[in-house]
Amino acid sequence: MTIKIAFVMDPMAQLKPAKDSTLAMAEEAQKRGWQCYFMKINDLYLKNNQVYGACQGFTLDLTKVDWYQLEDSIEVILADFDLVMMRKEPPFNMNFIYATYLLELAESRGAKVLNSPRAIRDANEKLFTQQFPQCTAPTLVCSRTNELKKFLEEHQDIILKPLDGMGGSSIFRVKQDDPNVNVIIETLTELETVPTMAQRFIPQISQGDKRILMINGEPVPFALARVPAKGETRGNLAAGGTGHVQPLSEKDLWIANEVGPTLKEKGLIFVGLDVIGESLTEINVTCPTCIREISAGSGIDITGQLFDVLENLV
Repeated sequence: MTIKIAFVMDPMAQLKPAKDSTLAMAEEAQKRGWQCYFMKINDLYLKNNQVYGACQGFTLDLTKVDWYQLEDSIEVILADFDLVMMRKEPPFNMNFIYATYLLELAESRGAKVLNSPRAIRDANEKLFTQQFPQCTAPTLVCSRTNELKKFLEEHQDIILKPLDGMGGSSIFRVKQDDPNVNVIIETLTELETVPTMAQRFIPQISQGDKRILMINGEPVPFALARVPAKGETRGNLAAGGTGHVQPLSEKDLWIANEVGPTLKEKGLIFVGLDVIGESLTEINVTCPTCIREISAGSGIDITGQLFDVLENLV
């Protein structure tokens, strides 16, 4: 019997097929003879005590200009799929949270959803790192200006960033003598009403912000080091960084092994760790990327490894 997999994701037209990790997954599913379906988060709904999706079957051929073909929309109970992959990219807003509630309800009705919707909702990608303090640089999370300034005075050179940011947005490097420190704190905390993360600046960012992919709690043995552009402190590719694939260091492996069992326990099957130097800085659980870049640079069939795991779950 054909395995049916549904991807909850962004609209196809918004994706970059040469780079997109969700499409890499869909290609692997298609290669294995699975039937793929597409839906957006606003296509999820509850009716008659069941969670449905207004979804469309699709096929991919990335060699063509018109690289995807969508079938007519149909109504499907999510529990009737063999697997539902939650691959909606941030922003992590209330609509995203509502979608995780619906997906969690679908789980209670028999659907198999990955990553776990409860874990996605609970694991803030920046705060989740603090469950592993042995892996992180000194960190403060608060909205109080005086505490943030004390942290700056202690460490002299820090990073300030919002808890809900992505792609390097609104990340500030602040030094003790920065004349803009007050306005940066006011902006990020929205006048002491929103908590902000402060971390000691890690100078090894010049060597890259490493993305380590985790499959069922185990690391892919190569990382993508995203090196900042000249004059930048952010390595994110969206902020102009360049990527270099490299083997995991002993410290990278140690961090992955510290975090991996918790990821597996929580149902976080596909996750991206961000590591700068020897410090874990983020745990990406919503829609981790970089499959294509790491696969191309290492020769590792990442989607093949992932779907070997998924086949054992369906």
